[in-house]
Amino acid sequence: MSTRQYRYYDLIMAAFVCVLLCANLIGVSKITEVGGFTFGAGNLFFPISYLFGDVLTEVYGYAHSRRVVWAGFGALAFASLMSAIIVALPPAPGWSGQETISAAFGSTWRIAGSSLIAYWCGEFANSFTLAKLKIKTDGRFLWMRTIGSTIVGESVDTLIFYPLAFYGRWDNALLAKVMVANYCIKVGWEVVATPLTYAVVGFLKRAEHEDHYDRDTNFTPFSLDT
Repeated sequence: MSTRQYRYYDLIMAAFVCVLLCANLIGVSKITEVGGFTFGAGNLFFPISYLFGDVLTEVYGYAHSRRVVWAGFGALAFASLMSAIIVALPPAPGWSGQETISAAFGSTWRIAGSSLIAYWCGEFANSFTLAKLKIKTDGRFLWMRTIGSTIVGESVDTLIFYPLAFYGRWDNALLAKVMVANYCIKVGWEVVATPLTYAVVGFLKRAEHEDHYDRDTNFTPFSLDT
C-alpha cells in the first residue's frame, strides 16, 4: 500500500462525492426537455464525476481512483438510506411539507438500487479503461483516453440504470429517447471539457510530482489498497 501523501487528492475526493450526491439527490427525479432533447436534469452535472474519475486515474492511478469510487458508493448508499427513513417518518400534526419531501427524496428502492449498481459499474469501467489506454498509448493522446473511457463508462452506466430503474414504468419510446439523449449529453460533456481536463491534469502532475502508470496494478474493484 502506498503511504505517499498528496496535497490535492483529498480535496478532489470531497469534490467528487459532493457532485455525485447533488446530481443524484437533486436531479434524479426530474425529466426536462431543452432544444428537443428529453433528458434527466441531473445529467447536466453527473458527468462531472467522470471528469474527476479521469483526472484521478490519469494522475494518481487506478488504485487511488478506486478508493474514491468506493467513497462515492458509500455516500450514495447512506444518502439513499437516510432519505428513505426521513420520508417514512410520520409528519407532525399540522406540518404540511410531507408531499414536498416525498416528491424530492422519495425515490423507490428500485431507482436507488439501480443508481448504485450503475454508478459502481460505470465508474470502474471508466477508470479501468483509462488506465489500460494510458499504458497502451505510453501516456500520449490524453484526449483519446478521457473521451474513450467516458464512452465505455457512460455506456455501462446508461445501459444498466435506465432499464433497471424504469423499464415497465415508462413508455418504451420515452425510455429509449431519454437513454440516447442522456448518453449523448454525458459524452458531449467530456468532449467539451477536454481543454479543462488538460489544464487540471497538467497542474496536478506538476504540483504532486506524480504521473502514475498502472503497469503492476491489481485491477480488482474489491480492494481499498493504494
